[in-house]
Amino acid sequence: MHVNRVRMLYKAILKLHRGLPEELHSLGDQYVKEEFRRHKTCSVKEAKLFMEEWTDYAISLANQLHHKGRPRTIEHIGKDLNVNKLDNFNDQQIAQLYELLLASRGSDNSQE
Repeated sequence: MHVNRVRMLYKAILKLHRGLPEELHSLGDQYVKEEFRRHKTCSVKEAKLFMEEWTDYAISLANQLHHKGRPRTIEHIGKDLNVNKLDNFNDQQIAQLYELLLASRGSDNSQE
């Protein structure tokens, strides 16, 4: 994967996150940084899928944000996860998704 494309996508996503409410902005930035760092040494096949998914995310988020970079309302941010994609997640990805859910709700494991 071309390093400049990865870097441009990474920066674009962080820039888009500036339009999110503060709690989602910081959570999103942290998650993106961890995911991009985690995939630095992935295979070519994984890198292709990774870039496609994060590009789709960036496009979706850009479409959901108001022209001034602010979300219309919090209900308009995000989309449902496709069940078929969820079926393809490994155990580690399911655990990460669950941690992200808890963080987005301001919860921790002790409250669940």
